[in-house]
Order: sequence, then C-alpha cells, then structure tokens
Amino acid sequence: MGERADTAFNINTTGSKWLLPVSEHLGFPLDQVNFLACQLFALAAAFWFRLYLSPNHANPLVRHAVATLLGIAFLIFCFGWYSAHILTVVVASYLIIVQADINNVHRYSMVMAMGYLTMCQVSRVFIFNYGILSTDFSGPLMIVTQKITTLAFQLHDGMCKKSEQLTSEQKLLAVNVRPSLIEYLSYNLNFLSILVGPCSNYKDYIDFIEGRHISSRLRQQSGTCNGQNGYDKTLEPSPLNTVCRKLLVCGGCMLFFLTVTRSLPITYNVDPHFVSNTPFLTRLTYAFFSIQAARPKFYFAWTLADAVNNAAGYGFLGMDENGKPSWGLMCNLNIVGIETATSFKTFIDNWNIRTGIWLKTVCYDRAPKHRLALTFILSALWHGVYPGYYFTFITAIPITIAARNVRKSVRHCFLGSRGSKLAYDILTWAATQLAICYTVMPFLLLAVEPTLVYYRSMYFHVHIISILAAIALHQKHKPREPSATTETFSSASSSLSSSCSAQCQLVHSNNNDKVD
Repeated sequence: MGERADTAFNINTTGSKWLLPVSEHLGFPLDQVNFLACQLFALAAAFWFRLYLSPNHANPLVRHAVATLLGIAFLIFCFGWYSAHILTVVVASYLIIVQADINNVHRYSMVMAMGYLTMCQVSRVFIFNYGILSTDFSGPLMIVTQKITTLAFQLHDGMCKKSEQLTSEQKLLAVNVRPSLIEYLSYNLNFLSILVGPCSNYKDYIDFIEGRHISSRLRQQSGTCNGQNGYDKTLEPSPLNTVCRKLLVCGGCMLFFLTVTRSLPITYNVDPHFVSNTPFLTRLTYAFFSIQAARPKFYFAWTLADAVNNAAGYGFLGMDENGKPSWGLMCNLNIVGIETATSFKTFIDNWNIRTGIWLKTVCYDRAPKHRLALTFILSALWHGVYPGYYFTFITAIPITIAARNVRKSVRHCFLGSRGSKLAYDILTWAATQLAICYTVMPFLLLAVEPTLVYYRSMYFHVHIISILAAIALHQKHKPREPSATTETFSSASSSLSSSCSAQCQLVHSNNNDKVD
C-alpha cells in the first residue's frame, strides 16, 4: 500500500497498531481490522467461557471479573485512550445508581448518559469531519448508554412503583436490589457485547452469569414462573449448531460485501454528473440496489455479535414449536423478514430489534403523549448529531403514519383471492423497499447538502405522497389510544417479555411497529 493509504489508516485509528501490516495487506482500515480481530477472539473466548468457566466450574464473581476484564481489554485494543469515555460514563452512572434518590435515579441516569453520549457525538463530527465512519468509540458508548438507562428504569420500576402501576413486562423485568459494583461493570462492559451489543436486560444477564438462564427460560415458557419443576436439573442445550449457522451467514455477508457492496457506492447517488444526466427511473433503480448492497455490513456485525453471545451459552429463548432449542434472545435482526417485508412496520420490526426494545422500554411506554414522535427523536439523538440521522427519522414519522393508514384502508380489498393477495404483496414489497431506500439514504450520506441533493433528485416524492396519504386518511382511520401501544415498538419486546409464556416466543413476530 502507498503512503496515502497508510496515512488514512492511521488518522482514523485510536487503538492498537499491532495489526497494521494485516490492514495494509488486506486493504481495510485498521480500525475495522482491530474490530474484527476482537470479535473473532471474543468468539473463541466465549466457547472457553461456556466450557471452562461455566457456573458449575466457577463462581459468579469469577465469571463477572473475567467478562469485565476481557471487555475492557477489547476497548483499549480498539480505541486506545478513547476507551476512557466509556469507562467514565459507566463509573459515573454507578455513582448515580448507589447515591441518588431512587425516585429520580432513572431521570438522572438518562440525562447523564444521553448528555455524555451527545457531547461525544458532537466531538465525533469534528474528529471525523463527515468522513466514512466504521468503528469508532461512539459505537460501544451507544450500547453502554442503552444498558445504563435500561437498568435505571427497571430499578426504578422495582424499587419505587407498586405492582399495579407496572405492565406485565415491566413486572417481569423490574430490578428490586441495587447491583454491586462488579455486577454493574460486568453488565455494561462484558466482552460478549461491549463492541457491537446488543443490549440485554439486567436480570437476563445476571441469570446467565449465575447459571439460571436456561432453567429460568424453560420455567417461563411452561408458565410456572415461581415453581421448582425439575428444570434446574435440565441439561444445558448446546448452541454449537446455531453458532455455526450464524457464522455461515456472516461468511455470506462478508463475501457479498467484498464482491457487490464496493461496486455500488452510496455517494454515487449524489454525484453531479449522475444526477444531472441520468433519467429518474435509472436513479431510482441505482438508489434501490445501492441501499440493498449496504445492508450486509450490518448483517455481518450483528449476526457475529449474536453468535458470540450464543457461543458463551447466552441467548437461549426457549423451545420452539418443534421442541428444539431457540437461541434468539440476543438476535438483533431477521434477515428474511427484512428482505421480504411488505410494510414499513414489518421492516422496522425486524431491523435492530434490541434497540427497538430499548426505545420502547425507556421512551414509548412511558411518554404521556406524542409517543411516536418522541421515540423517533430519541432514536435520532442516540445515533448522533449528523444531520442525516434527523432527516431519516423525521421523514419516517409521516411514512409510518401513512403506511399504517393505507394498510387499514386498502389491504382488506385484496384478500378475496390468492391472486389478488399475491399481487398486493408484490406491490407493497416494492413500495416498502423503495420507501426504506428513500428514508435511510440521508442516514448514510450524513450531511445536509448531499441529502438535499438526493431528495431534490427524487423530487421529494415520498415526502409528498406520505404526507398527503396521512392527511387524507387521518379522519377515516383515527388511531385509537388502546391500540397505539400495540401499534408501535412492541413486536420484539412483546415476544420476549410481556408475560412468562410470551418471553419464550421468537423475537421476530411482527405484531406491532417499532422504530430505530
């Protein structure tokens, strides 16, 4: 590689330079190489953790300590001194947990964690100057923010609220005792999820560390949440087949990235010559395929993270309808559901599932009004301060409302025969994928100018159509308040935690809307 490439690799890297020769040989930025090396090491360590540091061989304190120390080592290796940001916010949050008034601990934790994240996101804009981002310290900080706020709200639920004030899922996940320092550090910094997540519930993680994860899930699935019915003696199912299957998916995503994604750059959508000299349908087609090609990198990162958790024995969801173990608790996406989605709602239900559950837990279920708008705004703020994020999430609001109203108004007209239903599904699949493409393009372009160039080249057609549809159908289909909770942000969460039996349903049920 030439001097220019070397310089580029070093500018965006704050972590270890040990793998710089590998980075230069492969032609990938060093931060990406460091990230992948840590995740592969985490995969091997996860198998070791399950087999040699299982609850039968090591006490919970040892498991907590090892998980924490490995997580901190990964942070330092990938981000160098920038890892101090993540450690600082975790320690500050713990001080709030143990010192603050328990009636306000959720508010203080939310303000502190989101405020610190936003401050770091602002500095990130200046550090990278709208560069093409890959793996900087803000990623783990975003995951830690989710965990801090999730635990704070669940602790407030368990220690401040009466049982009748909580929903069924809030009762199930409420935390009644302040965590110890090692438990808090392990939950936030464990090597299984420190780099790319996903965020899990505190009680699930503690059950995993203390060896109750499998038996607890089986009791919940049977509907006997408090009884002792022999599940404690059940042999732990092996996650090996599931891990191998997910690693095959990762391999396919990596191959797709190397062969297809690089040939369809997102920035070409706003290339001046392309925009001014290419017909609208050609531009629309290229936008569609370039967005499709951008997804596998997310599929790769989230599926690998899921496999790491499963390899450690974490993520058991219950037994599926065929009596086989399901390891979908930590699953962050459903690729088939994403690629075949026939509605905006269904697409979002299957994308970044655990973040959708977090948004529902800390915002949507608790906001007194304007829940949809507030949740979209929180999602944008959590992602960062790049203007493109706000274009994406603000655009998603009228699209979500319009899609919901159109579905209620039109879908029943096509259910009379298989042929009409098939035609409806094909049409709505195309409309959904194009709407997603239009909505998320600013998320990848980041800045205001290229976003406006793109939207002008598309004649703002999705904005116009969705706003007109939302207005025209508003009076005909006013949303009812009782169904609003089940209309947004609860498909994955309902499957996981609405009741003892519902906890063990698959996370990919598409009953409701959620947002990320």
